[in-house]
Amino acid sequence: MKLGAFSISLNVKDIAASKAFYAKLGFEPFGGDEAQGWLMLRNGETVLGLFGGFLEANALTFNPGWDQHAQNVEDFEDVRDIQKRLKADGVTFVSEADETTTGPASFVIMDPDGNPVLVDQHR
Repeated sequence: MKLGAFSISLNVKDIAASKAFYAKLGFEPFGGDEAQGWLMLRNGETVLGLFGGFLEANALTFNPGWDQHAQNVEDFEDVRDIQKRLKADGVTFVSEADETTTGPASFVIMDPDGNPVLVDQHR
């Protein structure tokens, strides 16, 4: 199963304060819009998403079709195909991708400890 790029998506209270904190750890913005309340930060191959009020909880995020630099990769498994495989394995979904569509879509599942896992395809 090819899940694509991995990042941690953090539900933050103050995006400017979070951006400043993670800058001290060497993270630099490479995407997003601070005015809209979200930023993507990178330190080497490590990616963090800061989301002010967009998420109910911190989440593990995978992006099929992207590498760690948010660049398109040619060979990737569509989010709907991943979803079908997980359903066949008995995984329970919090939200599902519409399997009758193509292009951008996402689903959310929970790990055994209640951590959300977001699989979010942007293309």
